[in-house]
Amino acid sequence: MKYGIIGRNGKMGNEIYNLFNEKGHLLVFSYDSTGENLLETPDILVDFSLPEVFDKTIEYVEKFKCPLIIGTTGLSEKNIKKLHELAQNVPIVQSYNFSIGIQVLLKLVKIANELLDDVDIEISETHHSFKMDKPSGTAKMIKDVIGKDVNISSLRLGNIPGDHTVYFGNLGEIISISHRALSRRTFAEGVLKSAKFALKAVAGYYTFQDVFEIIINEVK
Repeated sequence: MKYGIIGRNGKMGNEIYNLFNEKGHLLVFSYDSTGENLLETPDILVDFSLPEVFDKTIEYVEKFKCPLIIGTTGLSEKNIKKLHELAQNVPIVQSYNFSIGIQVLLKLVKIANELLDDVDIEISETHHSFKMDKPSGTAKMIKDVIGKDVNISSLRLGNIPGDHTVYFGNLGEIISISHRALSRRTFAEGVLKSAKFALKAVAGYYTFQDVFEIIINEVK
């Protein structure tokens, strides 16, 4: 595929470029702090930049009339509403985490939350010290699955790609469900799966959970 990256020089932009290049896909457009580089119209756009660049991302999607994979964290409700509007015309895959393992964790948390009554629930998340939003978008996704207000503890340390743990505890026992990303490649692999999905999808608003469910069905 011919693809474009918004946020090409960021940590995730670099990881996505390396994986897509390894798999034979061609970078034809990029936009970052150094400016715009357009060789050809991309088949699909990937955005892992900052909320400040969101309007520029929308401008490019409308210009190229192509699907968008967006993993930018810290988006506002107004931003999400705009993505839903844009999804009437092109496929959009939006998620704060593109890891298969996190999707499995969300399913396990859902099961534990349904089975356990009268327990204390806490979420902890740790990321690299350059991550600007707090708590992480993934922690918010976990909180949404739990369906009620729970405390989230956030740490910003070193170069940790992402650790998330959910604790369920009462006076007699504690259950913890954890996920640790060992490198950003796992997120890039999810982005590539999402890009292949979006290129075949009809216009609409999708999350990585939708892509994950298709992967599970293919395995079955």
